[in-house]
Amino acid sequence: MLIEKLSNILIMVPILLISLPFHECAHAYVAYRLGDPTAKDAGRLTLNPFRHLDLFGTLMMLVARVGWARPVPINSSYFKDRRKGIILVSLAGPLSNLILAFAFTLVWGLMVKLVSVGIIPSDTGTAVTVLNWLQVFFQVAVVANISLAVFNLIPVPPLDGSRLITSFVPEESYYRFARYEQFIGLGFLLLVIFVPDWLSTVIGYVADPIYNSMITVTSFIFGL
Repeated sequence: MLIEKLSNILIMVPILLISLPFHECAHAYVAYRLGDPTAKDAGRLTLNPFRHLDLFGTLMMLVARVGWARPVPINSSYFKDRRKGIILVSLAGPLSNLILAFAFTLVWGLMVKLVSVGIIPSDTGTAVTVLNWLQVFFQVAVVANISLAVFNLIPVPPLDGSRLITSFVPEESYYRFARYEQFIGLGFLLLVIFVPDWLSTVIGYVADPIYNSMITVTSFIFGL
């Protein structure tokens, strides 16, 4: 059991070092392209994981496979259209994880295809061990990125879904809501920590069809 947990952590660490920075860098990039230099000036327009990782959010990702990085700072006053800018920046992170998940799926499918036609050997114990490990790695990478995208679209502060919701409400209502953001976020965090199963179930309802669709498309592309 301990060895299995350690193996899961070893698999998750490189996935985290890719996925969380990719998510936050996407926010920063879109904000910068829309005229807001705040994230770039703060050194967040980078894939360097150490500029983005949040300790507790990273630990949650290792334990529950859903987590977060440090939010990228944005200043919506730079956007020509404030509401549209907030929507695009908020969607950039989850969308980047879906793109990354599909990229992992394609590489995984290519590996399976190359094994099936004999280009990648699988006739030794070492080869089988490596291929099994890679298969687990790609599967976890795909699931983790889809889950990360779905999780961040939940409309609870400080997740991206919360920004999306507030961009559609009148400013007066937003400022009223903002007074309670910390309490709502804390309550949600306590639920995630103490009742993790409900969150996995909710995310699974959305993530599983996306995962199956990516596998189906990849299988079609490579004739698997």
